[in-house]
Amino acid sequence: MLTKSDITAFLENNGIRHDDKVAVHASLRSVGPIEGGADRLIDAIRDYLNEGLLIIPTHTWDEVGRDHPFYDVKTSVPCIGTLARVAFERKDGIRSLHPTHSVVAFGTEAAAFVKGEEQCASPAPVNSCLSRLYEENGKILLIGVGHERNTYLHSVDERLGIPDRLNPHPFVISIKDYDGNIIQSPPFHTHFTEASDSCVSEYYPNYKEAFEYTGAVRYATLGDALVYICDARRMTDTVKDLWAKTDHDLCIRREPVPREYYEGNENQNDAI
Repeated sequence: MLTKSDITAFLENNGIRHDDKVAVHASLRSVGPIEGGADRLIDAIRDYLNEGLLIIPTHTWDEVGRDHPFYDVKTSVPCIGTLARVAFERKDGIRSLHPTHSVVAFGTEAAAFVKGEEQCASPAPVNSCLSRLYEENGKILLIGVGHERNTYLHSVDERLGIPDRLNPHPFVISIKDYDGNIIQSPPFHTHFTEASDSCVSEYYPNYKEAFEYTGAVRYATLGDALVYICDARRMTDTVKDLWAKTDHDLCIRREPVPREYYEGNENQNDAI
C-alpha cells in the first residue's frame, strides 16, 4: 500500500522542487491502494510543495455549456474523476471561477494564482491558471493517464493560435462566486474542432514520441501507475516547433508526427 512517505520519495527522486507549481491528473485506480486514499495523495503532494502550488483540475465542461450556462464555484461538481471530486470537496484549497475548466489550488499563493479566472473567454487562454504554468516553469504529473488527459495542451493550442480549436459561436455563462454574487462571463468559446470526429485531446498522444525526444516528458512509477512527468515550457516549445514545420493539422486523427519535424531539437527551451 502506497504511503505518504512513498509519495514524498517519488517527488524527491524525480526532480520536483518544493517551490514548483505542479498540476496533477490521476487515475487513482491505476495507482493501486493508497493509505488514506485520494486525500492522503493530496496531503503528501501539498505538504511537499510547501513553497509552491499543487493544482488539481476540477473541470465542469460536461455540465456547464450552451444548454446550461451556469457555474457555481461551491456546488458545480467536477466531471473528471475521483481526485477532482475529492479536491473540490476539501476546505484547504481554493477553487477558481473558470466556468468550464476550473482548478483547485493548494498553497500559500493559491488565491493569487486563481484570481481572475471568471474573465476567461475560452477553456485555457493565455493568463489562465493552466496557461501560466508556461511562465512559471511549471510541471504536470499524469499519474496513470496519458496525454489525452493532459489539459495543459489545450492551453498550448490557445497560446500558439492553432486554428480550428474553438467554437466560433460564443455564449455567456453565469458564474456564482464564493459570496453568492452572480458574474457574467465574457462571450465564451468552448472547445470545438470541425475537422475532427472528437475532441482533439484524444489525439494529443500523437505528440508522445516528440516530447520524449526533446526531453519535455520523462517517466517514472508511483505505486502501480506509470507517471508522465511533463515540463510545461518544453512541451510548449516542442509543439511550437512541430507546427512550424507541418502542412496539416497534427491532432485530428491518430497518426505519428513525422520524425523529421523534431529530430535535432533535443532539450529546446526557447521562449514564446
